Amino acid sequence: MQNSIRLERVRKRLTQQELADILSVSRQTIMAIESGRFNPSVKLALKMAALFECDVKDIFSLEDGD
Repeated sequence: MQNSIRLERVRKRLTQQELADILSVSRQTIMAIESGRFNPSVKLALKMAALFECDVKDIFSLEDGD
């Protein structure tokens, strides 16, 4: 799965730690999501979309073979 979390985070001028604190997750979770090593739960994806004021499909997309 591809995502644009890092881009959206930078647009909001948030550090990984600040985003993690807002979402009540660890900074390591944010790092793993941004690098594509971890796919968030539906609940976390919805929280991210609400924070970034967009739809989930705008920040997460499937790659070929997913």
